Amino acid sequence: MKEQRFFYTPEPDAGQLPADEAQHALRVLRLQMGDEIHLMDGRGAFHRAVITEAGGHHCRYRIEETQPQQPEWQGTIHVAVAPTKNIDRMEWFAEKATEIGLDRCSLLDCRFSERRVVKTERLEKIIVSAMKQSHKAWKPQLDEIASFKSFIARNDLPEQRFIAHCYDPADINAAAPVGSSQGQNPFLADLLRPRTPALVLIGPEGDFSIDEVRAAEAAGFRSVSLGTSRLRTETAALVAVHLMRLANR
Repeated sequence: MKEQRFFYTPEPDAGQLPADEAQHALRVLRLQMGDEIHLMDGRGAFHRAVITEAGGHHCRYRIEETQPQQPEWQGTIHVAVAPTKNIDRMEWFAEKATEIGLDRCSLLDCRFSERRVVKTERLEKIIVSAMKQSHKAWKPQLDEIASFKSFIARNDLPEQRFIAHCYDPADINAAAPVGSSQGQNPFLADLLRPRTPALVLIGPEGDFSIDEVRAAEAAGFRSVSLGTSRLRTETAALVAVHLMRLANR
């Protein structure tokens, strides 16, 4: 079976590929008038089209068939993560999370964050590339970086929301006697309700501060573990996405 090459066009009815997609189609793939192409709009539909004009910097097409897609999972998969100092690690996460399945990624500015400014244009391009490669019909939403405090105070967060961190429960509970043990935080996969919107917060390399965890719990977030291994930020975020994806399959 011939491999279908997808092009991302958020406005398929415009009848013309975006400039970067047109350049790839004409200069790299050497497509010509009359060739068939496949489009994805990032909003749940694929489109089969035929090139009607191929020249210069323009690639125009005529849509022959629109193919609405069924969602691969139920519920919304949302991760909010503090960007890593090395932006390459965030780019890796954006690519892999999109391939696995993600609805929304929010960026957090936390107390111990080592990166407080992120240019999202590059991450958007990586997400689009991963979406095309993995044949995803929906493009994940990428939010600009926001302060931790303002994010957890939002009123549009799902009921099922978690914060993953490395503290013991006794560290968070200010009323607990010094040296007391309250067990371990529950494993995320054991708490996720199937086919239900979920959000997981992932902290920076230095983890969330204790005050941030307490504030999140007061805002309705539940503390969870991602396993016994100490994970890098981008790995922890990807594990959270994968667990949510499995719960919502």
